[in-house]
Amino acid sequence: MKRIKVADLPEFDAAPYLGSETAIAAYLTDILEANDPALLASALGDIARARGMGEIAKASGLTREALYKALRPEAQPRFDTISRVCAALGVRLVAQAVHTPV
Repeated sequence: MKRIKVADLPEFDAAPYLGSETAIAAYLTDILEANDPALLASALGDIARARGMGEIAKASGLTREALYKALRPEAQPRFDTISRVCAALGVRLVAQAVHTPV
């Protein structure tokens, strides 16, 4: 049996799986649990690509270039940018209690 190297595998692209608001919300919920701003920016980039970068840029009031820059995997976007992109995507970030009172 031939072994496959991880480096030889194609990079996973979540965008094709983000066709509905339900899928997008589930994806963002999982990403937010990681508490990693760069991962959140990358995930929003995946969703924006699934929806069309030009459309999301226009709806968010950002240029396509600014949107690509803000949502690249190593980015640390401002909250204002995250908020504008989420509004353009039709989703909102929701706070949830971590600990339930006894």
